[in-house]
Amino acid sequence: MKNYNIGIDLGSRTSKIVVLHKDEIAFTHISDSGVNPKEKSERLLQKAFKNLKISKEDVKSVFSTGYGRKVVPFADKRISEISCHAKGVNFFFPKARTVIDIGGQDSKIILLNEFGKVLDFVMNDRCAAGTGKFLEVAAITLETTVDELGIISRQSSKNVDINSTCVVFAESEIIGLIASEMEKADIVNGIHHSVAKRTKNLIARLNWQNDVIFTGGVAKNSGMQKTLSEMMNTTLSVPQNPFITGALGAAIFAKESL
Repeated sequence: MKNYNIGIDLGSRTSKIVVLHKDEIAFTHISDSGVNPKEKSERLLQKAFKNLKISKEDVKSVFSTGYGRKVVPFADKRISEISCHAKGVNFFFPKARTVIDIGGQDSKIILLNEFGKVLDFVMNDRCAAGTGKFLEVAAITLETTVDELGIISRQSSKNVDINSTCVVFAESEIIGLIASEMEKADIVNGIHHSVAKRTKNLIARLNWQNDVIFTGGVAKNSGMQKTLSEMMNTTLSVPQNPFITGALGAAIFAKESL
């Protein structure tokens, strides 16, 4: 009996797979997208099959989402990432009304109704200054890692303004702050404030409500969680694995398909 449904989210930076067995998450995996998303999707599928000891005969449907959704050769259907993120967040947080998703190359705000359906959304996909890419560039410039940024920012005693709206210019601004012997922790705190400010400006375009859920790779950054929460004057909830909501939503859509 075909009791498995699969969602694959091919993002610009990372690719994710979620396998549902009936109503339970049976398997998840995340990896870099690389330069060949079609091949990456096939590797993700085979990894799931091997881990769960199943084959395609056990799978009812495979739905794809994300930037690379159209290149997944074995997908039965391709769904927009907005709908999939909404569906995935609703699985974890049925009371969610607002989703803030900050990924590697874009950020998006999604409003949900009480049934987890999309009411409205807005995206920033024209500039990387408010995304994970900005944090990656900043971490390299500061000779640290993205994972360490949240820890470093806890040592900050003041906020530093980083005003550039372009990653390239912001990088130059950070280099200037380093040259002026500004404390690394204060620079990192300023970076978090810069991303949070752009996110706040984006969300201000919508009539957002609580409960607010923070997803995407940037949501794992404790410094970003704290700064964005304070700037919005609200509590942010973060899934245990904030990377997989899009892939999970695709898997749920696959399960619900006829």
